[in-house]
Amino acid sequence: MSLTPTPTLTRTLLGAAAVALLVAACGAPEPAKETAPAATAAPAQQSPVDRGRYLAEFGGCDDCHTPMVMGPRGPAPDMSKRLSGHPAAVTMPTVKLPAAPWGWYGAATNTAFAGPWGVSYAANLTPDADTGLGRWSDADFMKSMRTGTHLAAPQRPILPPMPWADVAKLNDDDLKAVFAFLKTLPPVVNAVPDATVAPQ
Repeated sequence: MSLTPTPTLTRTLLGAAAVALLVAACGAPEPAKETAPAATAAPAQQSPVDRGRYLAEFGGCDDCHTPMVMGPRGPAPDMSKRLSGHPAAVTMPTVKLPAAPWGWYGAATNTAFAGPWGVSYAANLTPDADTGLGRWSDADFMKSMRTGTHLAAPQRPILPPMPWADVAKLNDDDLKAVFAFLKTLPPVVNAVPDATVAPQ
């Protein structure tokens, strides 16, 4: 029995052949190319003050230099006295030196610290002229941070827990930026007690 092609069968066979030839001529489809993520715009250039604020916040300066107050969720920094150091009115218990164990004294404010070095108090970093950094220059701040020397008379080493050796690793522009930020703070009159240094 012979099969006689009909017009419909002929069109179907020709269409299939055309598709096969087209696929063969074009080859296999190329895999989808990965597109690179859209380029993000570079951040706008920070001002020195903004850079300094970022570094001070990242570095945790508020953790020790801003006195704590009790809030609804527990102790929180008193931002009305931001970076003003250990409150002058808060006295610390007497500790035996140099055998004092490492610890935080005056836990209500988290601004006083004791250990074998003695008792140290977080400094007033606000720009108050008499009790803070108001009379300091960029050079004074950089020298203090680079050498670990407290510039107030009499000069003495900066005591723990201040991580001055880590701060000293900042480049000059970043140190100047931190100081520029500190100079924008509202001045707070707060005469931080002198450290009690254990005999060597």
